[in-house]
Amino acid sequence: MLGLAPPGTAPRPQQINVGGVFSMKPLSTLMAQEAADAATQRANLASKEPVVEGLVGMLKNHWSLAKTAKLEVERKMLEAVRAKSGRYSDEMESKLRQQGGSTVYMMLFATKARQAKALLADVMVGAGTEKPWTVTPSPKPELPPEDMAQIAEAVQAVVAQAEMGPAPMSIDDIRQLLRDARDRLEDQVMQTARHEAAKLSTDLEDTLVEGNYLEALNDFLDDLTTFKTAFIKGPVISNKPKLRWVKGPDGKSTAQVQTVKSLDWERVDPFMIYPAPWSKSVEDAFLIERHRLSRGSLSAMIGVEGYSEDAIRAVLNEHGTGGLHEWLSVDVAKESAEGRTPVVSGSSSELIDALQYWGNVSGKMLREWGMKDITDDAKEYPVECWLIGEYVIKAVINPDPLARRPYYADGYHRIPGAFWHSCLYDLIEDCQSMCNAAARALANNLGISSGPQVGVNIDRVAAGEDVSEMFPWKIWQFNSDPMGSSAAPISFFQPNSNAAELMGVYDKFSVMADEYSGIPRYMTGTEGTPGAGRTASGLSMMVGNASKVVRSLVSSLDIHVTSPVLNRLFDFKMQYDPEFKFRGDLQIVARGALSLQVKEAANQARANFLQSTGNPLDMQIMGIEGRAAVLREVARGLNMNVDDVVPSISGMRLKQIQAAQAAMQQQPGAQQAANGPTGPQSGQVLMNGQPITDNFSPQPA
Repeated sequence: MLGLAPPGTAPRPQQINVGGVFSMKPLSTLMAQEAADAATQRANLASKEPVVEGLVGMLKNHWSLAKTAKLEVERKMLEAVRAKSGRYSDEMESKLRQQGGSTVYMMLFATKARQAKALLADVMVGAGTEKPWTVTPSPKPELPPEDMAQIAEAVQAVVAQAEMGPAPMSIDDIRQLLRDARDRLEDQVMQTARHEAAKLSTDLEDTLVEGNYLEALNDFLDDLTTFKTAFIKGPVISNKPKLRWVKGPDGKSTAQVQTVKSLDWERVDPFMIYPAPWSKSVEDAFLIERHRLSRGSLSAMIGVEGYSEDAIRAVLNEHGTGGLHEWLSVDVAKESAEGRTPVVSGSSSELIDALQYWGNVSGKMLREWGMKDITDDAKEYPVECWLIGEYVIKAVINPDPLARRPYYADGYHRIPGAFWHSCLYDLIEDCQSMCNAAARALANNLGISSGPQVGVNIDRVAAGEDVSEMFPWKIWQFNSDPMGSSAAPISFFQPNSNAAELMGVYDKFSVMADEYSGIPRYMTGTEGTPGAGRTASGLSMMVGNASKVVRSLVSSLDIHVTSPVLNRLFDFKMQYDPEFKFRGDLQIVARGALSLQVKEAANQARANFLQSTGNPLDMQIMGIEGRAAVLREVARGLNMNVDDVVPSISGMRLKQIQAAQAAMQQQPGAQQAANGPTGPQSGQVLMNGQPITDNFSPQPA
């Protein structure tokens, strides 16, 4: 019989074949299979469940602490966003509309932010060949040991040769010979190091440009002039599709898309950064960055080393039911402040909220989570964890050998010992409020005093007369006063205008905003500069004094952003890039503050230097190569192609060699005379069979 089990066995679920094509299963069977699948999924995570729960609890606790501690910071940052967009808060705008007055908003802060960003971008982003950093060799280079040994052997040979002669060398002569040889070697090592530094500078700049560092830095400067603290992140390894020429079997090259690994930098939204309440920097306590991932970007993590495939699949399954959103009220307020239509609920979003955690986790949690190389359960390890909902999709040891995090932060007005600093809006908030109040009062007063006010005795107005309109040559109809009064039925009076006083208030606080912000209007080319600013020398002096504030800010950026970014990139390439061959004693120097010097004055000084040294004596000292170096700097300051104007040193040497060979060919007997004796001359130090001269360039160790 259909659906009956043999005697002594459990009844089988009913299954009906329809036409031999497909089978129809009862609902109870389908529910049993779904329950079995769920049990299998739980079993796959069973080995990690106790640890994940503990790790999840710790991460959620830290997220709650950081989120609560940032509430006041978020409120102040929202005020800055509204001020930059020229908007009042909803409460303030509602109150102004109830009063029936003007809602004008003066863009004082927005103007100052644009001016400050323009000044900083001119220095930090750079123009043409200028960049706010350079690579230089160490002031005291380390001499290669093998070259020092060769110098010692060569000096011994010279001393031995002198001993066999009529006049042996004294101790002072030997010491002087050693000092001279060492000085020549130091000069040659420095020359080689400068050449290596120039090549390293080009290599680092190429990596930064290809990794969108300049674009990220430009966005970072926008945040710096708006928010309390701005953030830039990198290097982040990512796979990018690029068009490359690939040679085919027929020998022809065709453009093909290839996926290559790239080092990228990106701006991080300050609203998405949540530090520990006690943090002083991005390195000293736990730090959380909030991400919004699409299903596609999350599914692409499946199979990537360090990520849990089971946890990611569970996240994707749960997100399909509309969960996994860390929706915060600040998101809606930020979108409203920026003039965008806010999303009222996170359930309608297709993005998944993820928390990237940087901090310390006990070895016991990590080992039981699945990291087999952890040996000390009690030790705290610096880790990177990703938390989505109740799932830890990634937990790895910080790959940086110094446990550094890929974040760099700074503020417009830095507060020592604080994570969140004072932004530009904090400095001029009172001035902005006073200018807004003066502008609103001015608009209201101008409206009231723009024409006469009219008083009408309603009792004496004729029936049907419209007293709400007034125009030229209008005829008014009035009734006689029943009381016999001679007072006029209509009277006119003119309200006073306080425009001059209100404009004075506005100008006063606008000037105070210049002082508080450190960005006077004459630094951005605004006309009408009073006093000494009406002359070229006076304006130059005023700009020089005012630029000290900007120079201080740029110096802070050099210390906390530029230098860490470049040193981290140098260490990263030295550790992971097999083609990176720079191992010399080189150092990266941030020079953004020095770039604030007036470029025209620097070029004028170089031109004067060339003119003053254009004589035979100075030319003999400088040489053609020295004068060419100054010419290259002048051409670089004029944004010219240096290689087209001044030939390179190697090119100049090649021309000299070719000219010397041509001269030798014209004088056949001169070659032998020029060679002279083949043996070493007295007082010469030999290395590798050749005397040490200014043209000798030993290879760096």
